[in-house]
Amino acid sequence: MIDEKLVRSLYKKAVGYTVTEKTMEYSPEGEVVKKKVTSKHYPPDITALKAYLEMTSKEDGYEKMTDEELAEEKKRLLKLLEETENGTDKTRDQSEM
Repeated sequence: MIDEKLVRSLYKKAVGYTVTEKTMEYSPEGEVVKKKVTSKHYPPDITALKAYLEMTSKEDGYEKMTDEELAEEKKRLLKLLEETENGTDKTRDQSEM
């Protein structure tokens, strides 16, 4: 079975993430003199996305589906895509008015 930590890490790298880093400077007495907080953004990585999709599609069972089941899944996904596009087009038309 696929390690869940690996899948989560791949997903994070595939979609991009931001890390906050803290740096502190201390005086000789051990007191904090300067504190610096920075954020660094790591953009989405296409290679990680491909690997993530390969790993998760096998878990979803597409390889085990029959041709008929795959055809039905294709219809379902195309319908969902069409509904999404129609919803986006309606929103765009309303915002232009």
